[in-house]
Amino acid sequence: MARTAAEATGTLAQALDHARRLLGRDPAMAAQQASEILRVVPGSVAAHRLLGTALGLQGRHREAITALARATTLDAGDAEAWRQLAGQLTAIGDREGAARATAGELQASTRNPALIRAALALRANDLPVAEQLLRDQLRQDPDDIAALRMLAELAARLGRFPDARLLLERALEIAPGFTAARHHLAIVLYRQQRSVEALAVLETLLEADPDNPAYRSLKAAVFAAVGELDSAAQDFAALLAERPNQPKLWMSYGHALKTVGRQAEAVTAYREAISRDPRLGEAWWSLANLKTVRFDGEDVAAMREGAARGDLKPEDALHFHFALGKALEDAGDAVAAFEHYAAGNRLRRQQLPFDGRAITRRIVATEQQCDSDFFAARPGGCPAPDPIFIIGMPRSGSTLIEQILASHSAIEGTQELPDIALLSRRDAGFDAGDYPATLAALTPEQRRALGEEFLERTRIQRKTTKPLFIDKMPNNWQHLAFIQLILPNARIIDARRHPLACGWSNFKQHFARGQAFAYDLADIGHYYASYVRLTAHVDRVLPGRIVRVFHEALLADPETEVRRLLAALDLDFEPACLKFHENARAVRTASSEQVRRPLNRDGVDAWKPFDPWLGPLREALGPVLTDYPFEG
Repeated sequence: MARTAAEATGTLAQALDHARRLLGRDPAMAAQQASEILRVVPGSVAAHRLLGTALGLQGRHREAITALARATTLDAGDAEAWRQLAGQLTAIGDREGAARATAGELQASTRNPALIRAALALRANDLPVAEQLLRDQLRQDPDDIAALRMLAELAARLGRFPDARLLLERALEIAPGFTAARHHLAIVLYRQQRSVEALAVLETLLEADPDNPAYRSLKAAVFAAVGELDSAAQDFAALLAERPNQPKLWMSYGHALKTVGRQAEAVTAYREAISRDPRLGEAWWSLANLKTVRFDGEDVAAMREGAARGDLKPEDALHFHFALGKALEDAGDAVAAFEHYAAGNRLRRQQLPFDGRAITRRIVATEQQCDSDFFAARPGGCPAPDPIFIIGMPRSGSTLIEQILASHSAIEGTQELPDIALLSRRDAGFDAGDYPATLAALTPEQRRALGEEFLERTRIQRKTTKPLFIDKMPNNWQHLAFIQLILPNARIIDARRHPLACGWSNFKQHFARGQAFAYDLADIGHYYASYVRLTAHVDRVLPGRIVRVFHEALLADPETEVRRLLAALDLDFEPACLKFHENARAVRTASSEQVRRPLNRDGVDAWKPFDPWLGPLREALGPVLTDYPFEG
């Protein structure tokens, strides 16, 4: 009697299951079983895929390609068959064919209901739902490159760049021809400030597609990040000559021009960006962030209209609020300015949650462990005296100190370098619950190697032969113990400014990245107090290790303070340090335009019109405010 359709289907499923079980221990037998199935059911996609897998395991790549290509012809929606085909084409060196197969896999993935739902959740910025859907999909299929890339995008949105990098590297391990993942990896590396690695990835992409504007634009941005600013500006200009209707590209061009001191051209570039996309809040904020542009009534009206749009992304909305805050502050309307600053801060704080308790726990643990005996028992490290670390709060006058020092013949200014933080997380467990106990476990060899690695990692930022260089990352105050262990001869300067002036300046500043503490007045106060507490501990256990410069003292008597600072660095006084505003070096912080002018007291009292709203900041500062040695 003839078998029913259900019986035939059941028999086929059993045969396929048996062949799959053979794959691991006897791929030749699995291939034979798959071939026998295909003699009976020549249209079985699963059998063709299974045959291709079995042949590939035997190294019979071209036969495997034939079988897998047949599977994709029978069912273009079989993502697994496309994935296997890409792997086999890669094995014989057919990069173009592998890339086409990877594209086929991605196209097939668009039919996956779980990935469709995840994509919709990502588009709606419903990240918890998207993450759960993607993790469920990867539990079922750990090699789903579309899911890996989407989860990497989600991680990047949350600022979890190390996770994003690992996910993308896994996707590229599975599918080397996955060009979109390689481009995304370059972006993630750039955002991590791993510029050398980003450039290496971009070179691979540009080798295959040298005219791709997205790759060229990113390469220009990376050049800007490593101090090749003239090259970056030239690259942006060339791209805009070919594609002038690119508002974000105009904005990036403006950033590069601003950094090299071409302010008028930067203003023009930012306004070009706005003219092409009035919703681009970041371009308005970039104008405001120059600190020297004064908006007129037409500008304010345009920004109000932009901020009121119902289709703005949160990122654009917060930029509009910060820009409006600056415009209205300049116009003397403190009430309206504060409302916009507060609105921008609320939006940004939703994106960057801050845990001040974790910082407090680390400080307490550091005080308990890292005493004088701890450091005395751990000499060594890298003996190089090259780095000068300027630490403290953002907006504390650190860029001014850097500009003064970088005007000395022995000192090169670089930028805010991420390397100490990266090394401390990777090798000293800075983010782990047992930090700083992990510092005690570093051997003398490890401490020296870490110091040497810091010098090597930062070498790309050094453009001159000057013996000393500055790392102006303010948050490095959290890593003072780590710095002492790996670079005991480095100099450390603490740039300190009145808590209310500094705190308010942080609240009204939208930072390009990081600084999660800066979007709530109480958080700012707690963070400032934590910084003072830890530096006071270092003063006690390592007397004289930190050179402190009070912003108010520097403004009152610059020559005396500059001479004192240089003497502490064992350097002779040079008059050029008092003419720092004549230094044409690139400056990459929010104070770039301010330090290109002679010393002045602009901004010293900027916090006072907003004093009625600074109660949370005052309360969080506590004794740090009353103990400050200068009037605000």
